[in-house]
Amino acid sequence: MRGLKVDLKRNYDLYLMVLPAVVVIFIFSYIPMYGVQIAFKNFKPVLGVWNSAWVGLKWFQRFFNTSYFQTLFSNTLLLSLYSLAATFPIPILLALLLNQFRSDKVKRTLQTVSYAPHFISTVVMVGMLTIFLSPSTGLYGHLSRALGFTPDNLLGSSNAFRSIYVWSDVWQHSGWDSIIYIAALSAIDPQIYEAATLDGASRLQKIWYLEIPMLMATVSILLIMRVGNLMTVGFEKVYLLQNNLNVSTSEVFATYVYKVGLTGSPQYSYSAAVNLFSTMINLVLLTTCNFVVRRLSETSLW
Repeated sequence: MRGLKVDLKRNYDLYLMVLPAVVVIFIFSYIPMYGVQIAFKNFKPVLGVWNSAWVGLKWFQRFFNTSYFQTLFSNTLLLSLYSLAATFPIPILLALLLNQFRSDKVKRTLQTVSYAPHFISTVVMVGMLTIFLSPSTGLYGHLSRALGFTPDNLLGSSNAFRSIYVWSDVWQHSGWDSIIYIAALSAIDPQIYEAATLDGASRLQKIWYLEIPMLMATVSILLIMRVGNLMTVGFEKVYLLQNNLNVSTSEVFATYVYKVGLTGSPQYSYSAAVNLFSTMINLVLLTTCNFVVRRLSETSLW
């Protein structure tokens, strides 16, 4: 206890700097956990959370017995795995590529160009996709006809939905996501590069034996965090790209919870149960991935 007091006095300025973030997280992430109990109750707004009738696992059983369960689970998992396979390694490769440029001017220009799409809002991005992929007036339609093909309605195709979602994410966020890897690479002592050059190491050997090992700790932490959100697909973009033609593959947990919980005749307890189920899967995945990474290396979240 005495050691804690000494540490607080010695580093009080750092704790004060962190305090606002802790307060925000507590208010918006921990206090709302009180409402999770409505997933086990027949929640009625007039009665409030505490006075609503307790029904146990009724809403979970109802969800597991519906035809939506398998569809939502498979759609969310497939979209998340596809997104993880594409959007996770590409920023790493981009950071390694940018690190090969010795001209600071060229590097800064390429970084700026790759970062810029990140600042496009989701609504604007979906609007751009709608315009570009239009089979009648869009760039895709014009190019297809110029090449002698009949353009398909990609935004109305259930088979094309996942690719449109994932690869537009790759284009939009890869540059921004590479920042943390570029920062990790910048920590490599230039003398190590000079020593490797004197030893006759090629550029590929420097990447393999110097840069990739330097990135592994960062990659491990970010991978754990990504796996921990595997069942949480971004709601806004999926919902905006969704239509009656592609709903068979675009309906995921987030959009389903929104529809049953906030539109039409809201089913608060049922939607809370569905959302809690997906959250628990994320928790299991996070814990499992952290355990595996900790066994394979010394890096983990806890």
